[in-house]
Amino acid sequence: MATDFTKYIASVPDYPEKGIMFRDISPLMADGEAFHAATDEIVAYAKDKGVEMVVGPEARGFIVGCPVAYQMGIGFAPARKQGKLPRPTVKASYDLEYGTSALYLHKDAIKPGQKVLVTDDLLATGGTIGATIQLVEDLGGIVVGTAFLIELEELHGRDKLKGYDVFSLMTY
Repeated sequence: MATDFTKYIASVPDYPEKGIMFRDISPLMADGEAFHAATDEIVAYAKDKGVEMVVGPEARGFIVGCPVAYQMGIGFAPARKQGKLPRPTVKASYDLEYGTSALYLHKDAIKPGQKVLVTDDLLATGGTIGATIQLVEDLGGIVVGTAFLIELEELHGRDKLKGYDVFSLMTY
Protein backbone atom coordinates (compact mmCIF):
# COMPACT_ATOMS: atom_id res chain seq x y z
CA MET A 1 0.00 0.00 0.00
CA ALA A 2 1.32 3.44 -0.95
CA THR A 3 2.25 5.88 1.77
CA ASP A 4 0.08 8.99 2.17
CA PHE A 5 2.93 11.49 2.41
CA THR A 6 0.55 14.43 2.91
CA LYS A 7 0.20 13.28 6.54
CA TYR A 8 3.83 14.37 7.01
CA ILE A 9 3.51 17.88 5.57
CA ALA A 10 2.77 20.82 7.87
CA SER A 11 0.71 23.57 6.25
CA VAL A 12 1.60 26.97 7.66
CA PRO A 13 -0.76 29.82 6.67
CA ASP A 14 0.56 33.32 5.97
CA TYR A 15 4.23 32.29 5.84
CA PRO A 16 6.52 33.85 4.73
CA GLU A 17 3.92 36.51 3.98
CA LYS A 18 0.17 36.96 4.22
CA GLY A 19 -1.80 34.90 1.70
CA ILE A 20 0.87 32.21 1.26
CA MET A 21 0.26 28.64 2.45
CA PHE A 22 3.73 27.28 3.21
CA ARG A 23 4.15 23.50 2.83
CA ASP A 24 6.78 22.44 5.37
CA ILE A 25 8.60 19.15 4.70
CA SER A 26 10.27 19.11 8.15
CA PRO A 27 7.80 16.56 9.62
CA LEU A 28 8.47 14.23 6.67
CA MET A 29 12.22 14.48 7.19
CA ALA A 30 11.78 13.96 10.95
CA ASP A 31 10.02 10.63 10.43
CA GLY A 32 12.70 8.15 9.38
CA GLU A 33 10.27 5.60 7.96
CA ALA A 34 8.32 8.18 5.91
CA PHE A 35 11.48 9.92 4.65
CA HIS A 36 12.93 6.54 3.66
CA ALA A 37 9.70 5.62 1.83
CA ALA A 38 9.69 8.96 -0.03
CA THR A 39 13.33 8.47 -1.01
CA ASP A 40 12.58 4.92 -2.17
CA GLU A 41 9.84 6.18 -4.50
CA ILE A 42 12.15 8.74 -6.08
CA VAL A 43 14.91 6.12 -6.37
CA ALA A 44 12.53 3.74 -8.19
CA TYR A 45 11.63 6.56 -10.60
CA ALA A 46 15.31 7.41 -11.13
CA LYS A 47 16.32 3.79 -11.74
CA ASP A 48 13.55 3.49 -14.34
CA LYS A 49 15.05 6.52 -16.10
CA GLY A 50 18.62 5.15 -16.05
CA VAL A 51 19.87 8.10 -13.99
CA GLU A 52 23.66 8.37 -13.65
CA MET A 53 23.90 11.63 -11.63
CA VAL A 54 21.61 13.67 -9.39
CA VAL A 55 21.60 17.48 -9.29
CA GLY A 56 19.70 19.56 -6.75
CA PRO A 57 19.49 23.32 -6.18
CA GLU A 58 20.36 24.96 -2.90
CA ALA A 59 19.28 24.12 -0.28
CA ARG A 60 16.33 21.77 -0.07
CA GLY A 61 17.28 20.09 -3.35
CA PHE A 62 20.24 18.73 -1.36
CA ILE A 63 17.84 17.21 1.19
CA VAL A 64 15.97 15.34 -1.53
CA GLY A 65 18.81 14.55 -3.92
CA CYS A 66 21.60 13.39 -1.63
CA PRO A 67 19.79 10.36 -0.17
CA VAL A 68 18.61 9.39 -3.66
CA ALA A 69 22.17 9.53 -5.03
CA TYR A 70 23.52 7.67 -1.99
CA GLN A 71 20.94 4.90 -2.26
CA MET A 72 21.66 4.50 -5.98
CA GLY A 73 25.43 4.56 -5.51
CA ILE A 74 25.84 7.51 -7.89
CA GLY A 75 27.04 11.08 -7.54
CA PHE A 76 25.29 14.27 -6.48
CA ALA A 77 26.12 17.77 -7.73
CA PRO A 78 24.88 20.86 -5.87
CA ALA A 79 23.55 23.85 -7.82
CA ARG A 80 24.54 26.72 -5.53
CA LYS A 81 24.07 30.44 -5.09
CA GLN A 82 26.82 32.91 -6.06
CA GLY A 83 30.11 32.61 -4.23
CA LYS A 84 29.48 29.14 -2.77
CA LEU A 85 31.47 26.99 -5.21
CA PRO A 86 35.28 27.31 -5.15
CA ARG A 87 36.19 26.15 -8.66
CA PRO A 88 35.20 27.35 -12.18
CA THR A 89 31.43 27.32 -12.71
CA VAL A 90 28.65 27.80 -15.22
CA LYS A 91 25.80 30.18 -14.38
CA ALA A 92 22.06 30.25 -15.09
CA SER A 93 19.83 33.17 -14.13
CA TYR A 94 16.13 32.98 -13.39
CA ASP A 95 13.31 35.35 -12.51
CA LEU A 96 11.94 35.84 -9.03
CA GLU A 97 8.76 37.65 -8.04
CA TYR A 98 10.86 40.81 -7.63
CA GLY A 99 14.11 40.68 -9.59
CA THR A 100 16.37 37.83 -10.62
CA SER A 101 18.65 35.27 -9.04
CA ALA A 102 21.24 32.82 -10.34
CA LEU A 103 22.51 29.33 -9.70
CA TYR A 104 25.98 27.93 -10.38
CA LEU A 105 27.37 24.47 -11.03
CA HIS A 106 31.00 23.41 -11.20
CA LYS A 107 32.08 23.11 -14.84
CA ASP A 108 33.19 19.51 -14.27
CA ALA A 109 30.08 18.41 -12.33
CA ILE A 110 28.39 16.76 -15.31
CA LYS A 111 29.94 14.65 -18.05
CA PRO A 112 28.65 15.17 -21.61
CA GLY A 113 25.87 12.67 -22.32
CA GLN A 114 25.38 11.83 -18.64
CA LYS A 115 21.76 11.05 -17.68
CA VAL A 116 20.72 13.42 -14.89
CA LEU A 117 17.85 13.60 -12.43
CA VAL A 118 17.08 17.10 -11.12
CA THR A 119 15.49 17.06 -7.65
CA ASP A 120 14.00 19.57 -5.25
CA ASP A 121 11.55 19.59 -2.38
CA LEU A 122 8.93 21.62 -4.19
CA LEU A 123 7.87 22.50 -7.72
CA ALA A 124 6.25 25.94 -7.59
CA THR A 125 6.73 28.34 -10.54
CA GLY A 126 9.52 26.27 -12.12
CA GLY A 127 12.13 29.04 -12.20
CA THR A 128 14.71 27.38 -9.96
CA ILE A 129 14.34 24.02 -11.66
CA GLY A 130 14.46 25.62 -15.10
CA ALA A 131 17.78 27.26 -14.21
CA THR A 132 19.11 23.97 -12.81
CA ILE A 133 18.14 22.16 -16.01
CA GLN A 134 19.90 24.87 -18.04
CA LEU A 135 23.10 24.33 -16.02
CA VAL A 136 23.01 20.58 -16.64
CA GLU A 137 22.37 21.02 -20.35
CA ASP A 138 25.04 23.73 -20.70
CA LEU A 139 27.51 21.08 -19.51
CA GLY A 140 26.21 18.51 -22.00
CA GLY A 141 24.12 16.48 -19.56
CA ILE A 142 20.75 14.97 -20.48
CA VAL A 143 17.94 15.68 -18.01
CA VAL A 144 15.98 12.42 -18.08
CA GLY A 145 13.65 13.42 -15.25
CA THR A 146 12.77 15.83 -12.47
CA ALA A 147 11.53 14.71 -9.06
CA PHE A 148 9.82 16.60 -6.24
CA LEU A 149 8.27 15.81 -2.91
CA ILE A 150 5.54 18.41 -3.52
CA GLU A 151 4.06 20.10 -6.58
CA LEU A 152 1.94 23.25 -6.19
CA GLU A 153 -0.32 22.81 -9.21
CA GLU A 154 -1.88 26.29 -9.04
CA LEU A 155 1.52 27.88 -9.78
CA HIS A 156 1.87 25.96 -13.08
CA GLY A 157 5.58 25.16 -12.71
CA ARG A 158 5.05 22.05 -14.81
CA ASP A 159 4.26 24.36 -17.76
CA LYS A 160 7.84 25.71 -17.64
CA LEU A 161 9.14 22.15 -17.73
CA LYS A 162 7.43 21.11 -20.97
CA GLY A 163 9.46 18.39 -22.66
CA TYR A 164 10.80 17.11 -19.32
CA ASP A 165 9.39 14.24 -17.31
CA VAL A 166 8.02 15.44 -13.95
CA PHE A 167 7.53 13.15 -10.95
CA SER A 168 5.85 14.48 -7.79
CA LEU A 169 4.99 12.51 -4.66
CA MET A 170 2.26 14.96 -3.63
CA THR A 171 0.25 17.71 -5.27
CA TYR A 172 -1.52 20.66 -3.68
